Amino acid sequence: MKLNRCSRSLVAVTFLAGARLASSVETSRGELLSRIDQAVEHAMERDRVPAISIGIDHRGELLVAKGYGMADLENRVPATEHTVYRIGSVTKQFTAAAILKLAEQGLVSLDGRIENYVPEFPVRDFEITIAQLLDHTSGIKGYTEMPEFWEKSRLDLTHEQMVALMASAPFEFEPGERYQYSNSAYYLAGLVIENVTEKTYAELLQETFFEPLGLFETHYLYDGPIIPNRAKGYAVENNTVVNAEPLSMLLPYAAGSLGSSAHDLLVWQRALTSGRVVNDESFERMTTPTTLNDGDETDYGLGLGLSSLDGHRKISHGGGINGFLTDVAWYPDDALFVVVLTNSASSHPGPLANQLTRHVLGLDEPEFRRITMDEDTLRRYVGTYNPGRSPIPVKLEDGTLTLASQKLVPVGADEFVAELDPDLRIVFEMEAGQAVAIRTIREGNEQRAKRTE
Repeated sequence: MKLNRCSRSLVAVTFLAGARLASSVETSRGELLSRIDQAVEHAMERDRVPAISIGIDHRGELLVAKGYGMADLENRVPATEHTVYRIGSVTKQFTAAAILKLAEQGLVSLDGRIENYVPEFPVRDFEITIAQLLDHTSGIKGYTEMPEFWEKSRLDLTHEQMVALMASAPFEFEPGERYQYSNSAYYLAGLVIENVTEKTYAELLQETFFEPLGLFETHYLYDGPIIPNRAKGYAVENNTVVNAEPLSMLLPYAAGSLGSSAHDLLVWQRALTSGRVVNDESFERMTTPTTLNDGDETDYGLGLGLSSLDGHRKISHGGGINGFLTDVAWYPDDALFVVVLTNSASSHPGPLANQLTRHVLGLDEPEFRRITMDEDTLRRYVGTYNPGRSPIPVKLEDGTLTLASQKLVPVGADEFVAELDPDLRIVFEMEAGQAVAIRTIREGNEQRAKRTE
């Protein structure tokens, strides 16, 4: 086909406009990647974190998957997107998915009572369902909240010893009465899997998920086996980076034993959200708020937390285990996946993941105006607050109020934000000039704790 002068000119202009558009897109992408790099590098320097690996997938496009810093300081091994970190409680979504897969096969009933699957755990006079293990409404005390567990945490305790430890504590509340995070519940969910399938938890995950989905960098992270690209874990003591405290990896089990990479966790999230892990009905159960006995809803489904960031729906889970902290999030309405893995207990992966999300979605950073409070005013808030799980200490240190070691910034009457996590707002309830309760508000969810002193 011949083109006349006019049409040739139009084509030339179109090509030129297309070139300019492509250049603009590349510039914008380059600026975004630069902002991501700066955010990660700043977080590493501020928190003394040896390594961070991230993965971000937006609308089916892999924006970035890379590592920063050192996965192993002593041997000077750089971190990459293939570095394998302990992921702590991110393990729970794998455990929940495994139970749901067994339910799809008719081997487990979510409404079935746990004594039918784990008869070795004494339920006393309570009726606890499998679903209540997975949604943290069982009332079973978490073993990580028991001081006697930490006295033995370096030992390779057997299932029998762990069950005896968990059974030694009284129930915290009537099943279904409230939400209270419990690692014991997920440990027992692992035993459900083993008793039903006659396979180990590690074998079941390997055969059901890891191999079929190509998760070659995801493992039950036992201490003994050689794992390629395994990161070492660290902590910061007296402003010095040190090796993390040892922990027998038999003990986290189905509550927190897995290790994975930024690359694999993106693969896992794509598979989980697209129907390749569990069916649609099961996934809806994982991502639906749990209803309590009184009709109230929690901010947790089965193995996944439910919240929103600046009005954007968020389905996520964090993980913490000796030497490692992790955050994995999915924004369903934005087709956005964000993975942040770190190898230090001094890190703040959740706030960093939120910051990266805002960069990708073009959202403004949260702003607050600091006000001045004298020490006499701040002293009114000091105390220990009990949300039902782990007590929350609020202290006054060098003229600054801290909550569980996080520095708080006063922004209003009886109101604060966390200095390193501006999405966390803290409001104190006052009576006669003294704090009697604390409300922590984050990403649309609120928790209240009464003062215990």
